[in-house]
Amino acid sequence: MQTNWANEHLDALREYLAKGMSYSEIAKAINAKFKTAYSRSAAIGRARRMGIAGPGRAKDWPRDLHKHWPAPPQAPLPQPPKSRERHVPEFIRPMPIFARTQTVKLRCVEVDPRRISLTDLRIEDCRYPYGGDNEGEAITFCGHPRRPSSSYCTPHFHLTRGPGTAAERSAGTVLLRLVVAA
Repeated sequence: MQTNWANEHLDALREYLAKGMSYSEIAKAINAKFKTAYSRSAAIGRARRMGIAGPGRAKDWPRDLHKHWPAPPQAPLPQPPKSRERHVPEFIRPMPIFARTQTVKLRCVEVDPRRISLTDLRIEDCRYPYGGDNEGEAITFCGHPRRPSSSYCTPHFHLTRGPGTAAERSAGTVLLRLVVAA
């Protein structure tokens, strides 16, 4: 597929368009004359980019089209965004205010969670959840800086992984399934 047309090819395109030939005929004529492989669509696209194509093109255009090229279309200037008043629903459920609760001693005692709500959680914060065990209890998150390529800080990362490698942990699951099946 060729993207750049030689000047001779462009002149031939202009000439054939001026003669009133169809784009299929133009592509065949240019291909025969210059040993190229332009398609009908390529001829249409090139004529449009040159500004000499259109659905109502005249059959009797002048032969010196290069002198009569129209100016390239100008893009409209960007308009400033319209200010719109935001629609506020009549009923908005108030966001619950979470009071800091007593820190529960966990297996990873080196972490004192910040207990951040989901809405205040940032992308770089640890997503290890706290709470939500009892009915109505709010769920908060650790919030300490997370480990690269993980959702958790380093202590919670190791807490969620458990002992052994990933292969050892998956092997334990497979063995458990085998024992249950037997």
